[in-house]
Amino acid sequence: MEHLITLFFATFSAAFMATVPPGLLNMNAAKISVEKGKVNGIIYCLGVSGTIVVQAYIAVMISKYLYNNPHVIDLLLKIALVVFGFFAIYFFVKAKKKTKGLQKPKKVSKKNSFFKGVLLASVNLLTIPYYSGLNAMWNASGWIKFQFRDIATFVMAAGCGTFAVLYLYTVYFNKLETKSSKFSKNSNYIISALMLVLLIITLIRIFYT
Repeated sequence: MEHLITLFFATFSAAFMATVPPGLLNMNAAKISVEKGKVNGIIYCLGVSGTIVVQAYIAVMISKYLYNNPHVIDLLLKIALVVFGFFAIYFFVKAKKKTKGLQKPKKVSKKNSFFKGVLLASVNLLTIPYYSGLNAMWNASGWIKFQFRDIATFVMAAGCGTFAVLYLYTVYFNKLETKSSKFSKNSNYIISALMLVLLIITLIRIFYT
């Protein structure tokens, strides 16, 4: 039971930090909240989070397939290495760029808020490789096994971590807007550092185990 608690909070934290920087998903949460009210904003958040749960599950299945084939177990860690390296560089470069306020939300068709969330989350192509690499890292650390309760904990934590950030954007958008530049830059540096730590741990697992 203890490893499930560790797995949940580790995955929740990783999902939370990955969703913090201002972007398409969280800025649309703020936009819908301002234009249609907080209830619609929360419904949108549920749509995004539900999609993240599905994407996290697909990521687990990808990791499981690789894990169940002994000749590609090393590849599993190498995939994690590439993913964490990419995100470390990506968020560092993003933090170095001059921030000119929060990004403007992209216009989307006027459909139900829930399906807007599903649509926008579905076009976010970085989610699956991110959670696939994360799952590989947790598996190598012994925090997750390919059993139902472990997988359920992982995907639910991913969804909850995402929802928590989107909810904050929905409720506290005005406060975030006044400190957008500093907020965006610092959050990107933190995520870059987190990815670097995970990359180093993965390197140790590859060369010293």
